[in-house]
Amino acid sequence: MHRLTVVILAAVDAAIAVAVGVAAVLAPLTLLWVLGFGGAADWGALWPAAATIWQFGHAVPVAVTLPGEYIAATGIDPSAESFVMSLPPLAFGAFTAVFAARSGMRSSRAEAWLTGVVTGTVVFAGLAALAALTSASAVATTETWQAVVLPTLFFALPAVVAAVVTEWSEAGSGGIARLRDRVEASPAWGPVPALTARAGALAVAGIVGLGALLVAVAVVLGADEMIALFEAGHVDVLGATVITLAQLAYLPTVVVWGLAFVAGPGFSLGTGTAFSAAGTQAGVVPGIPILGAVPESTTPWLLLLALGPVAVGVLAGWIARSRLVALGADGVAATRGDAPEDGEPDPALPRLAITGGIALLAVGAAALLAWLASGSLGPGRLAETGPQPGPVALAVGLEIAVGAGIILLSPRRRRADEPPDASADGADEPVAESGDGATPADEHETVPLPSMPASWKGIAPGERDSRG
Repeated sequence: MHRLTVVILAAVDAAIAVAVGVAAVLAPLTLLWVLGFGGAADWGALWPAAATIWQFGHAVPVAVTLPGEYIAATGIDPSAESFVMSLPPLAFGAFTAVFAARSGMRSSRAEAWLTGVVTGTVVFAGLAALAALTSASAVATTETWQAVVLPTLFFALPAVVAAVVTEWSEAGSGGIARLRDRVEASPAWGPVPALTARAGALAVAGIVGLGALLVAVAVVLGADEMIALFEAGHVDVLGATVITLAQLAYLPTVVVWGLAFVAGPGFSLGTGTAFSAAGTQAGVVPGIPILGAVPESTTPWLLLLALGPVAVGVLAGWIARSRLVALGADGVAATRGDAPEDGEPDPALPRLAITGGIALLAVGAAALLAWLASGSLGPGRLAETGPQPGPVALAVGLEIAVGAGIILLSPRRRRADEPPDASADGADEPVAESGDGATPADEHETVPLPSMPASWKGIAPGERDSRG
């Protein structure tokens, strides 16, 4: 594909990513403006509100300052007049990341991955800057540099990762392809990078899947409480629709909370609260319907949920080990106690490196997700909401490392259908002993077995002694 074509397609990808993300906010917000405010709507506030929500969905902190007349009319504590919201609805960021990864893969397959990634990033940053400079509001404000840099990172990083991975696995020429060929020239260490990335990606997807599964189960079990919170809000159809859309935008954030719960450390819903498998310390929980799925108490049996990430690590390790066996790089001889020859690496070291790489990828992903899914949801106690990145990353890393290490670092016995070593030729041959203690097998002789008497044919073994 021509380089100019790659530039155009990458720019279009970036523009679509921004346009679709903003439109996903602007469309329901316009409907709310029409149905909720009618002729009294301030249409000049529509674009700033939509752009600010889009930025907030990309982890941009928003400083909220409530008008004095609103404080007086609602009776809100004046201390809550100004606060910062930094707990993002990650659905917007997740969409941008998926779209960016798709753009990076296409640029790589067009043999111009660097051009495509740079072009897409520059165009996305330009559009993000345009949105930041035109969305000033007296109620909700953001730092301009954060409103440009943070959304751009949501596009740039997935695009780079997807492009590099595609280059490593598919490219026939280029700097990354040459590096890959040089690494894969080593029989022992060649498969390590690819297997680490593949098994690590599986481990990350597995722990996120466990979090999603836990959230689904919690929603089913807490459906009655969620409905009661909807009814307690006394909202009409329009209000219920807005609340539902907002909760869907926060669904990826809640899934990360589920991941933290499965791993063990859990999460908080305000200062002084804790929700984990080991126990709960609940205070005043916001009356948001989705939070009705949060259990008020736990049982020690929930600690068994920590076996889920261990099982994910086992699966990741099994996939990596199976591939090593298929490539003949498993090092079976070393597991039987045979020392490697002089100058040869220990075959167990690559498997140890893969185990550590899988754990490190899981640690990095868990820390990043926990950081994105934590922050401030409002004033006062709500300033501390979500999981703590450090404990979550440590717990996930240990559990994944244990599971992967069980498979990758354990010795593998030779199967019965595998040929024996050359050094053991003849050692497993059957030996037939004669009555005088001689071993004809050692003397390359054969001893014919006595034939069965004709009178024994058709007689059960237990009857032969009595019939002679």
